[in-house]
Amino acid sequence: MSPANKRKIAALGGGVGASKLLLGLYDVLGPDALTIIVNTGDDIVLHGLKISPDLDIVTYTLAGIVDPAKGWGIRNETFHALKRLAAYGRANWFNLGDCDLATHIHRTALLEEGKTLSDAAESIRSTLGVKARILPMSDDPVPTVIESSEGRMHFQKYLVKRRAEPIVNGIRFAGAESARPAPGVLEAISEASRIVICPSNPLISIGPILAVPGVRERLCSRKADVFAVCPIVGGKSLKGPSDKMLAQLGHEVTALGVAKLYAGFTGTFVIDLVDRAQATAISALGMKVEILPTVMKTLAQKRKLARSLLDL
Repeated sequence: MSPANKRKIAALGGGVGASKLLLGLYDVLGPDALTIIVNTGDDIVLHGLKISPDLDIVTYTLAGIVDPAKGWGIRNETFHALKRLAAYGRANWFNLGDCDLATHIHRTALLEEGKTLSDAAESIRSTLGVKARILPMSDDPVPTVIESSEGRMHFQKYLVKRRAEPIVNGIRFAGAESARPAPGVLEAISEASRIVICPSNPLISIGPILAVPGVRERLCSRKADVFAVCPIVGGKSLKGPSDKMLAQLGHEVTALGVAKLYAGFTGTFVIDLVDRAQATAISALGMKVEILPTVMKTLAQKRKLARSLLDL
């Protein structure tokens, strides 16, 4: 085993983009060396159930049961319960598959028994056979709230129900100021030999994690060991509304624009080959710049980027 494979890695992220790189790291690094700190700003309560989309995307991906076409949900899923809920007049804008519902029922039951979100994540992880540590950013609720042209709304309503059509005027992480990092989060950042910021939406996947008191400060203290992979390639997001949201909030929709958001706590910023012309401007922000193929459509590409990050 190479020295790189003996490292402890802490990775921060959420969503489909993060799960692609995390699968590569999981395969290449060895699962026991990987701790994943996951965004929970997307969490929502629907039909009385606590739903944690990013935790589930990451766990399902590493368990090998994720729907490969969508990048979320469970492979070969059915939606009989959702159709019946709709027949009763219940909301059906958020896709909840039948097997997926079992996860949410289990999580909700554990929380009602007095367990924490961390406990639930651990139970789901271990049951599905995932060996990497998966930690929510906080056991306290920190919902992402979008201030939009249609008023204030939960992020899931903006993204799923309204298909990211309202104009974003602001983003708020409700309750963040009083939230605490989940057990193990700060320790994972401190003890890791390398911290990876996954190619996730910087505003609503990485932003909520940074909003939890102590996380940004801990990253700043480890800045030289923080490696961020840019989610914007060629001026566009590969998945989701990152580009649209950045533009509407006045940020540059470029690798440089994301680098400006990360400069305070990132030592090395990784950009795709198509954005190499921005390397000098990004370096001027006080970060090293590495240029790598960051688009991950195949498992081989996911593993290749993971290996490249470990070898930097």
